[in-house]
Amino acid sequence: MFIQGDLQAVFDALYITGVIDPVLKMDWSDLTTEMSSQSGKVDEAIRAVNDCGGNRFLLTEKFNGMDFRLLQFLAMEVAREFAEFADRKDLH
Repeated sequence: MFIQGDLQAVFDALYITGVIDPVLKMDWSDLTTEMSSQSGKVDEAIRAVNDCGGNRFLLTEKFNGMDFRLLQFLAMEVAREFAEFADRKDLH
């Protein structure tokens, strides 16, 4: 499942929530392994993000009620999707 809509809005809401800086300092291989084992929860979180329609206020509210580890998974997903977008853009 992919995040739909404005990835920048999702990134901004994660940043406001204080998730981005800790994720940048983590070992991403461990986080990726753990994220794979929790794919059901990650899919639910992505659905919740998509339901916000890119509204930064709603995203921030939603994130304030989520488990911090799940938010770290979302930050990884945003990074992955930004990277994939950049790769596709560079190919054209």
